[in-house]
Amino acid sequence: MVWIPRLFIVWLTCMSTLLHADYSTHVETRRFIDEMVREHDFNAEDLTGLFTSASRQDRILEAISRPAEKTMPWHKYRQIFLGAERISEGVRFWRENQDALVKAQARLGVQPEYIVAIIGVETRYGANRGSYRVLDALSTLAFDYPPRSAFFRSELKAFLQLAREEGKPAGVLIGSYAGAMGYGQFIPSSYRHYAVDFDGDGLRDIWDNKTDAIGSVANYFAEHGWKGQDPVLIDLGKPSGGLTAQPSSELKPTRTLADLRQAGVDLKTVLPDSTAVAVHGFEFEDGPRLAIGFPDFYVITRYNHSILYARAVFELAQAIKTEYALTDEVAPSSGSR
Repeated sequence: MVWIPRLFIVWLTCMSTLLHADYSTHVETRRFIDEMVREHDFNAEDLTGLFTSASRQDRILEAISRPAEKTMPWHKYRQIFLGAERISEGVRFWRENQDALVKAQARLGVQPEYIVAIIGVETRYGANRGSYRVLDALSTLAFDYPPRSAFFRSELKAFLQLAREEGKPAGVLIGSYAGAMGYGQFIPSSYRHYAVDFDGDGLRDIWDNKTDAIGSVANYFAEHGWKGQDPVLIDLGKPSGGLTAQPSSELKPTRTLADLRQAGVDLKTVLPDSTAVAVHGFEFEDGPRLAIGFPDFYVITRYNHSILYARAVFELAQAIKTEYALTDEVAPSSGSR
């Protein structure tokens, strides 16, 4: 084995970072700029200047390689999002934005608790909307993260188009390490397709406008097939024999209630036998347990392709709804109204 001085290794690391500090000189960036000019009528000089300010973020590469949804069992993941403070903050967010939430349910059929829970899981009701420049995040992932470079390259394209469409300076917008933005953490392609002007001021502002953020989350759910009907998820308990012992390999429901009933599982629901369902496994402290996901549970996974995420949203929504109802009952006698 050849011994390499530690200082030399440190030097190489620093040089690697410096070489990627200015993305305008990255070979993939040059190809990307040519595409944006040719396909979307951008100005090459403007884009070169923009990418001169973009820098590689190694912290992003570290974070995306170990997402919580893939490294944690359910019982630990749950602790991140189901604390008492996040629930009470959700009730407060609901009350402060009651009119927008009522309108979202009336127009789009999405219950307030689910909209609030999404925003609660994503950004703690706007308190944590990200700390990275979106330009840095998407450039790093598009040009220096080979496993998903194609996806993030397309998101970088969408981001530049979005900034132009919304009249926003692309170099200053802030988001998550994956380039998601605003109260509901929309990636650029989702922003372009699903964000809505919900207060009628002519702007689709999910960065700072809570009403637009609420309408946009509801619109995302509605466009992905939200039905707004119970049940969303039913726990079965620990695995036993038969069909329910085998969790679904896909997020999308491919079985039916009839399949489960034939296997001896009676879920006590009035939904028709043809209702699509999926069997999901969750790791609790006392071992694995199974649950049945219904179509609306699948819709939640369209926001983040993880059953842990979807269950966190579901449970937070139920907890917020329960506390909201309880505080509603005690409010008249407390003199708070």
